[in-house]
Amino acid sequence: MTPRRPRSIEVDGITHGNAPIPMGARVGDMIYSSGIMGRDPANDTLPSDAASQAKFVFQHLRTLLRNGGASLDDVVHVKAYIQDNSVRELLNVEWLACFPDPHDRPARHTVVTDLPGGMLIQIEIVAVVSPTATRS
Repeated sequence: MTPRRPRSIEVDGITHGNAPIPMGARVGDMIYSSGIMGRDPANDTLPSDAASQAKFVFQHLRTLLRNGGASLDDVVHVKAYIQDNSVRELLNVEWLACFPDPHDRPARHTVVTDLPGGMLIQIEIVAVVSPTATRS
């Protein structure tokens, strides 16, 4: 029997505080993320503005996918959590940078909810890793 490789995927410089939670997990051809927040990887702190948080969220998404052997092309579902609707436009700016083709985007559901610790945006993703995944 071949030993199973570790399933946890991390993003350097980003933690879930004291919680023992990886940024994501890969089993077989599937990647599931934990909550991807907009922390600055230089100091693991959360910027106070939504634009910076949105930028870091999608930067961490790319890193998570790359570290899991996948790319943006492999993302099939995104669930976005936003503090209020004013953040939606900033979410969409980064969304469109990652997924510019309106005919080739993952499914997305956005929920307005109270987020903890100063978070204004957070996402979760599901990806199905293609055997020919390119890293983006």
